[in-house]
Amino acid sequence: MGDNTRQSAQHFLDLIKRSHRGKFKVYIGMSAGVGKTYRMLQETHQLLDAGVDVQIGYVETHGRTETEALVAGLPVIPRRKLFYKGKELEEMDTQTIINLHPEIVIVDELAHTNIEGSTNPKRWQDVMQILDAGISVISAINIQHIEGINEQVQEITGIEIQERVPDSVLAMADEVVNIDLTADDLIDRLKAGKIYKPDKISAALGNFFTQDNLLQLRELALKEVAMRVEKKVETQVPAGDKLRHERFIAVIDSSEKRARRVIRKTARLATHMNAAFTVLYVQSDRENTDRIPLANQRYLINNFNLASELGGEILQIHSNRYIETIIDVCVERKISVVCICKPRFSIYSLLVTAVRLRRLLNRLARMNVDLIILS
Repeated sequence: MGDNTRQSAQHFLDLIKRSHRGKFKVYIGMSAGVGKTYRMLQETHQLLDAGVDVQIGYVETHGRTETEALVAGLPVIPRRKLFYKGKELEEMDTQTIINLHPEIVIVDELAHTNIEGSTNPKRWQDVMQILDAGISVISAINIQHIEGINEQVQEITGIEIQERVPDSVLAMADEVVNIDLTADDLIDRLKAGKIYKPDKISAALGNFFTQDNLLQLRELALKEVAMRVEKKVETQVPAGDKLRHERFIAVIDSSEKRARRVIRKTARLATHMNAAFTVLYVQSDRENTDRIPLANQRYLINNFNLASELGGEILQIHSNRYIETIIDVCVERKISVVCICKPRFSIYSLLVTAVRLRRLLNRLARMNVDLIILS
């Protein structure tokens, strides 16, 4: 069987799989307490009134009176009980949901990490499994849990968020809805005890729930949803042949933070342009497996995993011809935008780095390929 025949058959199978897949709706908010769960439960009541088979797969009320009142009377699928470190804990029962096969299931806290020993490490993976079974899902996530803007959130809040969802998961959503609330209204809700218990309010006001933090997080949430809607329009509305179809490439080294930043920023740019992106690591003789430090090997593996989670293709090419390798890949992959990290200039390497950058600029310019130097 030829490659074209295999690709054609695989494409047809993918079309069939997508047609059987459940629909995916995600509510996004700038933080806890904006009303994502409340809105999902309101929608659940409306769907039930319309005769739709909708059930609660997992909802976390956090003891909020208004939210708990909405859960009353709704069909809830029992949670799975597990013992972990001497305690009985509860998780969403994914298999029971699939067996019961409701038309729609409500799944809160998309970024949640499952208890060790669960079938899937993350709840978003459970949701993918449910969708593949042909069940539609309504879920919710806070903006700080989206992988691609994790560093921006950390810069804003000073807090590193550990539970994150790949951008590729949101890209699969059929509908993304922003639950918006002003910073003042959210702070008022917090002070009134509608988000956290009284003993946690003071600490929250002094850390995450500051006016500046919330304003910036609100902007991120609004931009994220606007971008997702724009991308959906670009995908569904036929475009003229004259439009240039962008393809991005992120050129990385074996560093930890610099490479990670280039991957994330390139992924975001590609998402905004509804484009594919590739991550390229040019491995010279100096970084052969027997020479590269173990720490750098770990950085590469972690950054390759990050690129995969964000939907990127990974290329690792052994070559001492750095510029020529980048150019060759651009030609082969029809790359339109090259993203690199800002070069590190030192007294000793200034001339070499400057000459190399100039050669890259000149070659890319002749090919009509854009170069973006990321901070």
